[in-house]
Amino acid sequence: MGSFSGMRVLDVGCGYHATVARSLLPAVASLTLVDVAISPALRGHVNVRAIEGRLPEALGEVDDDCQDLVICNSVLEHLWEPLETLREVWRILAPGGMALVNVPSWRGKRYLEFSAFRLKMSPADEMEDHKAYYDPRDLWPLLVRAGFTPSAIRCVPHKFGLNTFAACRKASAESGR
Repeated sequence: MGSFSGMRVLDVGCGYHATVARSLLPAVASLTLVDVAISPALRGHVNVRAIEGRLPEALGEVDDDCQDLVICNSVLEHLWEPLETLREVWRILAPGGMALVNVPSWRGKRYLEFSAFRLKMSPADEMEDHKAYYDPRDLWPLLVRAGFTPSAIRCVPHKFGLNTFAACRKASAESGR
């Protein structure tokens, strides 16, 4: 991604403390956070817009084509209709903007559940809430259906195949791609 300096960033499903997004605060021009609940400390920050609500409806409060970067980390697996959220992400991205999507893979399912249910090292309620897992062959078609062009999607397994990561660029107005 390079520098986050001056970027308008949206973190979808950021979590109550928005740990990832919070680390970007010193560099970004603005930070929009979306989750069911967000820390009052973040809600009161001058560069933060906090939107509390359920996905994908909460994203309706964000304007079209207004964000340079959208982060969607470990969110889609909790949604019954992930395509609707991905369509909102595409709508919200500015032309030339980038979406970063991270989800657990089918291989990761085994390890996540072992960690949660057997070792008790991960929150079991989060694993019980998973609706799906995504290998690149599962995630890539959803990204295309959401509006991203195939040539603008990089979708790969990572973390020893336990997760799938996608970086998707929205076509810029001039290029049409």
